[in-house]
Order: sequence, then structure tokens, then C-alpha cells
Amino acid sequence: MGVVVCRPLETVRVVDFSDRVGEAATRLLADLGADTIKIEPPGGASTRQDAPFHDGHSLGFAMRNANKRSAVLDLSVDDELTALQTIIAEADIAFLTPAVAESIRLSELVEHAPHLVVVVSSPFGLAGPRSHWQATERTLYALSGAMSRSGRPGSIPLLPPDGLADATAATQAAWTALVAYQLRKRSGSGQIIDLSHHEAVVTGLDPAFGVQGSAAAGRSGKFRRDRPPADSYPVFPCSDGYVRLCLLAKRQWLAMFTWLGEPGEFADPIYNSIVARVQAADRLDPLIARLFLNHTGAELVEEAARRGVPLAQVLSLGDALVSDHFTSAGTVAKAEIAPGLIASVPLGCVQMDGKRLGIRSPSPALAPRPQAPVWVSGHPDPSVKPSNTGSPELPFEGLRVLDLGVIVFGAELGRAFADLGADVIKVESLAFPDGLRQTRGGEEMNASFAWGQRNKRSLGLDIRTDEGHALFLDLARNSDVVVSNFKPGTLSTLGIDHLALLEVNPRIVVLESAAFSSTGPWARRLGYGPLVRAACGISSLWRYGPEDVECWDGVTVFPDHVAARVAAVSIAAALIGRDIDGRGRHIEVAQSDVVLHQLGGLAAWEALEPGSVEPAGNRGRDVFGGVFRCAGDDEWCVIEARTEIELTSIGRVIGSTQGSLRSADLRQRVGDWALSRTPHEAMEALQAAGVPAGAMLRLPELLNDPQLTSRSTYTVLKHPALDFELPTEAADAPYGWIPKLSLTPAPRVGEQTKAICTDVLGTSDDEYQDLVGRGVLHEGTSGTGQH
Repeated sequence: MGVVVCRPLETVRVVDFSDRVGEAATRLLADLGADTIKIEPPGGASTRQDAPFHDGHSLGFAMRNANKRSAVLDLSVDDELTALQTIIAEADIAFLTPAVAESIRLSELVEHAPHLVVVVSSPFGLAGPRSHWQATERTLYALSGAMSRSGRPGSIPLLPPDGLADATAATQAAWTALVAYQLRKRSGSGQIIDLSHHEAVVTGLDPAFGVQGSAAAGRSGKFRRDRPPADSYPVFPCSDGYVRLCLLAKRQWLAMFTWLGEPGEFADPIYNSIVARVQAADRLDPLIARLFLNHTGAELVEEAARRGVPLAQVLSLGDALVSDHFTSAGTVAKAEIAPGLIASVPLGCVQMDGKRLGIRSPSPALAPRPQAPVWVSGHPDPSVKPSNTGSPELPFEGLRVLDLGVIVFGAELGRAFADLGADVIKVESLAFPDGLRQTRGGEEMNASFAWGQRNKRSLGLDIRTDEGHALFLDLARNSDVVVSNFKPGTLSTLGIDHLALLEVNPRIVVLESAAFSSTGPWARRLGYGPLVRAACGISSLWRYGPEDVECWDGVTVFPDHVAARVAAVSIAAALIGRDIDGRGRHIEVAQSDVVLHQLGGLAAWEALEPGSVEPAGNRGRDVFGGVFRCAGDDEWCVIEARTEIELTSIGRVIGSTQGSLRSADLRQRVGDWALSRTPHEAMEALQAAGVPAGAMLRLPELLNDPQLTSRSTYTVLKHPALDFELPTEAADAPYGWIPKLSLTPAPRVGEQTKAICTDVLGTSDDEYQDLVGRGVLHEGTSGTGQH
């Protein structure tokens, strides 16, 4: 066994000469230990000018660039250009903008450094008809379909809060970089990844053709043009604010029914179903509202926890940052985020072996003059094979993952590895079925489960029995990773926590995730994505303005998808570290920690200037912007200007004179111009002038989006239990090269139990039949959708 590596990426060298997305991606890798150098031009990176500011520091820049070193190089000077080419060639991974890639002659550079993994980060990617287009987070919300599902039904759509799009793209960037690095370890060859922020947001923030939450079983499957009602996770007033309720499982409803005093009109077992409760919301919700109204949020949450009812206070970001849970758990603590600037901020979202991997050094000050950096980490990584071995293996081929995950997070985390070659075994029990299997009418399969559980095998196993427990440990001896997203302490109760698993397999990587971290007063709370959003300040920001009391995040599945991808990044990093020191790791990724980490810049602003962060709604964030009605039925376009040059371009497009650009009626002029055009006409005209603009797309329209089509973002998924084909994310879309991927349908409960017991555990036929007969194992059950 080699030297123990405290941070798993300590042997990995990373260069960051990128944009906001690249900065955030490399911050995540730096947290995990990568030796990361931030390259800037003379005068500093343009991202140092990002608002908000405090004492002259850009808070967004500070939070995205902690744990990095800095160097200044002028690419117009030959010697400094050569120095940059050298430092990149000596790196493992480089994040670049298209302009930097062109300046350093990237195609020539990779010929001399074939090991190099390069992520070129841009709004729409290097390829496709819109590769030259401009984008902001707000235009990406429109073009990704996220905005079409956000806001009050019958009203103007609502832009989601700032930060979520960039954070989603950054997480995808970090993931693709480590996947390509893993592929290089097997093949010896690096690659260039063409990262499109647009594509990453479409497939990662709130995917149109991806896993939905359990409450989806209670909604109509019909497509609607208007904003859908956000009634699946209702918000109720209490004496000192608001609380959000999230009733999904039958046992949760029965606990709520008892709390209500067992009203006779809801005693019928039909209300055990999400479908029936949603349909009866006009009668049920007033009863709950009366129960909650005269109690404080803290009292209600405490009582709900005692009864087993999922409930959370709707907190502001400021309230979340000073809450006892996040401060006592170490999620939020004082840190130097820029030279001389100390604030109580989210430190980081990954814990490994009991240590939070967060801010340990501030974002670097701008060097006063050009200088060439020196690598600190040793090199080369001894686990890298010689170049050009020509291995056809997928990045995670030969890896076995025991997947105990449930609902959206669990499905997405396991799928990340299953799509790329790992043998992912979904371990499930008939007694405690995955809520994702719920269907509206008891059908065998639903689209969400088909999307999230593709490429996996299912093992029907009751771990709560002595024999089932022993079988699971036998599986763990021959596996690499175990993942779960139960409430903290569940694995310990089952006798399969990380200590028990490391005892039978010292190389195993164990990831646990829950709504809230395992220490702190909220550790045992029931939690789902909607409750995480409420408790972290996202719901309070997802409003039309400070005066709005309603939250409009009831349809989004954030943060499940992006938190699962952060967890996948941490596992991939742990596997890289294991190749160096030979030991497994215990990882914790709380979804609430991910949310606060991704709101880093806003969190720092609120910490330093309390009361500064409030719902921005649809108002422009830079020089000019907003959501404008266009010709047609409920048609809209987001139009933005980040600079005076872009504002002038808007004036030219709409036919306004230079003198009127600052007039009070500019918004009205833009509105009148947009109203006479379709969203696509308005978008095309403005983008042709270099102005960020995005038509609001509805989910089906994404399949015909010319940029996504040209990049082969989607493929087709077939399942024998569904009589229709499903569009689905093509996992290989971002990569420069990757062995051919295949798609296998999501399994029935226990569909591969026999094969797994025979091939992996060596169970004899007699033993197998005995275990099935006694309910320790179960196999191939059909018609498993609950309703």
C-alpha cells in the first residue's frame, strides 16, 4: 500500500484559464485536493469584475477560486505564451475558454501532450449552428425548458434564482473531466471535451427527459402549455413565517392524518395515494392550514419530526446561514475567502473520512506582474498507463457498484456509473420499495424509473434478515463502491455502515447522502429536495420579488440531479486516490450542503452585508434585461444586455436611436418590438447582433432544438414494459472520444437476482431456492408500480 492521500486528487494537476463555469468546476477539484493554478491575463480575469463586491473584492470570484494558486501571463508575449503552453502540457487537466484554446494552438499542443484532458467551456459548445451565440444564466433558463415550468399559472413565467445554471454546468464540467481522466488511466490517451453550458443545463438542472420526483405519480402526464401548478409540495403560513409540507409515502400521510385528528372525510384508504391527495387538495389543504396557522415554524417542524411527517421552514438565505444546523455541522464557518477578507460562508459540500473538504486558502490576489507558475504536486501519476495502449474499455468497466439509492438522487448517482460501464447492482426489497417505482395506475414501469435505472441490474434482497445481511457483506467483498441516500444512521442500523464494509473490504468507497449532514440538529429530519430548497433559502429566492409571499419552485427537482452529480465527482476522485494509496473512503454529501455551496457568492454577500440578498424575479441583472411577451399564445423571450455595447446593439435591432437608449421607456420599446415577433424571431435577430437572448422553450421543443440536435444530446431509450419510446440523455455527448455506449432497460424488482447470486456470490441452486422461499431473496416481480 502506498502513502495515504488525505485529499484524493493530490497527485492531479489542473490548470484553470476559463470562465465562471470553469472556475467553479476547478474549485470543486481543488477542494478534492487537485493542485490547481488559476491563470490570468495582465489586469486580471474578467470574472474579477463580477458583482456583488465587498471591500473591492468580487465575492463570486472569491468563492469560485479558493484553494487555487495564481499566475499572470500575457499571451501576446511569445515567451509568456510558451510558458503557458509548457505549464498546460505538464498538467493532467486544463479548463480553457475557446479564445485561450485558439491562442495556445491547442490542437498542436495536444499532439505533443497526448495525455492531456482539456475541457473547453463555452455557452453553446464549439460545434453546432449556435456555437457563436451569446448566453447568460437567464437565457439558458429559457432555452433549457426550466423557465417554462416556473411561475404562477396564467401569469408571466419566472426566472429561477441566479447561480443554479452556472453551478449545474460546472458540476458537469468537473464530472466529464474526471471521467476523461479515468479513461486516460486505462487507455493512456487524453482528449478535448467540448463543454456546452446550454447542454449541461438542459440535461442536469431539471431535465425534461430525466428522473422526476415521487410526486410526479400524482400529476397528470399530459403536456401543458402554461406553468404547471406548484401544488405537490404546498407551502402553508404559520405564526412566524411559512412551512413546506412534502407527503410522499403512505406512512407519512397516515402520520399527517393522525395529526389532523383523523378527519372522517379523509379516512378512506384511497387517500393513501398521492394521486387522490393531489386531487383533493382544495379540501385537504385548508385543514392543514388551520392546524399550522397558530404555531411557529420551529414548533411545527419539531412536532412533524416526532410524528414522521416531512416538513421544513421556508427560510431566507440569511436565516439558513446562521441556523444552528449549518453552523454546528461545519457547513458554514468563518474563512478567509480573499486576502484579508473573512466571512462566515459555506466551506464546501463534500466530507471525506469525517473531514470537510472545503476552503483552506483564500482566492489568490492578482500577481503584480507576469510570472510562470511552478507545479507543487509530484508527477507523473504512477497509476497512469503508458500512452497509446489502445484499450477499448469504458471509463468504469470492471467497477462494481452496490446501489442502495432511492428516488431521484439515488437513481441519478448510480446511473452516472452504469452509463459508463460499471456493473451497478440496484439492491432493493419488496417490503421497502423505491418510491420512484410508483405509478399513477399501478403499471409495471414508468418513464422516470426507466430513465434513472437504465443499464443497472436488480437484486431482490432483504438485508434486514441475518442471511440477507450476510449476503450483502459477501457482495461488498467483491465490490468497489456502495452508495445510499437514506436518513443518517440507517446503514448503521442495518449493520452495513462504512466501518462494517471497510472491515470486509478495505478498498471499498462508501458514499452516504441525505437531505442534511449527519451532524447537527437537523440530521435526523426527513428530507426531500423541496424541503432542502425551503431550508436553504432557494424557495424564498424563487419568487417574483421581495413582496411576493408565494414560492414557485414546486415543480423543479433541483437539487437532486446536480447533487447526485457532485456525489459522482467525489466518488470518481476517491477511486483515483485509491489507485494511489490502496484504501477505501467514506464520503458524505448532504444535498443541503451542495445547495449552499452553489450559492457561494450570494451567501458571502448576505454574510457580509445582511439583508442584501432578496428575490430578483425577472428584472435584469446587468445593464438591461427581462422576460418579454412575444407574438402567440403564452410565448416569451429573455433579452439581456451585459454591457453598453450590447445595449447599443439592442437599440439598433429594435430601431431605437442612440439618444433614447437611456430613456425611461426603453423597456416599453423593447416590449413593443418583441410583441410583434415570435420568440424565435426575436431571439435570432438579437443573437445575430451579438446580444444574449433566449426563447422560452417547452419540454417537447427541446427535441427539435437545432443546437441540441446537432450535438446528439438525446438518444432513444426503449423498455419492454412501455409501449412508447423515450427520448433520453446521451451520456457520451460531451466527450471527444469514448468507447461505444449501450442502453439496457431498467430492471424489474429482482430481475437479475438469480444471475447475481450465481455469478457473483456462487450460490448453489438449492441454497438459492431456499432463500427465495423464505423471502430473503426475491426475483423478477412484475406489476410493481404502487399507486
